[in-house]
Amino acid sequence: MSRGLDHIVHAAHDLDAAADFYRRLGFTVGARNRHAWGTHNHIVQLPGFFVELLTVAEPEKLGTDGFSALFGTFNRLFLKQQEGFSILLLESRNAIADASDFRAAKIGVSDALRFEREAKRPDGSTVKVGFSLAFARDPQAPQIGFAACQQHFPENFWNPAFQQHANTVSGVGGVVLVAENPSDHHIFLSTLSGIRDLHATSSGVTAATPRGDIKVMDPAAFRSHFGTAPPDVSAGARLAALQFRVRDRAALAAALAAGRITSSSHMGATVIAPEHAMGATLVFEPE
Repeated sequence: MSRGLDHIVHAAHDLDAAADFYRRLGFTVGARNRHAWGTHNHIVQLPGFFVELLTVAEPEKLGTDGFSALFGTFNRLFLKQQEGFSILLLESRNAIADASDFRAAKIGVSDALRFEREAKRPDGSTVKVGFSLAFARDPQAPQIGFAACQQHFPENFWNPAFQQHANTVSGVGGVVLVAENPSDHHIFLSTLSGIRDLHATSSGVTAATPRGDIKVMDPAAFRSHFGTAPPDVSAGARLAALQFRVRDRAALAAALAAGRITSSSHMGATVIAPEHAMGATLVFEPE
């Protein structure tokens, strides 16, 4: 069964600064949330997809449980080296089955792990949200976390009011990994996404999921496509870029100008380079 993009973690040293940065990009940013294992986050919702702005605010709460190890400690170690996109999560209809499939394919590193927390609606009322995650690992990408994520109370999480953004971003276009040899990740990516037929070119491979593409490019192709420096892949593949779909480019330009955001135009897209976006490359493309 194919799995679409569910969310991506943008890890930052200063969570308040990350939330302010995304607001200046023209996004609606949710309230600060806290996890039992010490990570805090803010959510930026799009239809069916979200960006999780995250930091390890209370490292003393990290334990030996699965979420502490595979999510909290993973991000703590990631942030010791850089900021940017740390974990890619695909949608799951059954995290228990996905964990079993991942184990059988020898990419799984956990059973289905479940947690719940309280969330607030725009009117201030409190509701419960819950998630189960099945984690996977690509040994040739040790600096990227992967998981399938099942939502147990989606009616309490998704809210159209949180999906209205001044920059007119309407959805996710895809994510981009950079690797020295993209074809080395073909089998892992196919297993993770459930997409059997990946599109391969001289510059990389693409899994066209039900919600957004997952692309693996070599460094030269990344630079050519986005006009910015690729990440260092000497220690393995990196999760480098997030592509957004935009309805109104004039509204996007106005939002970026109001937020004093440095950007460039490249191949018809508006690109914010990692030195201006807390280690991530953000790409805004017309619908």
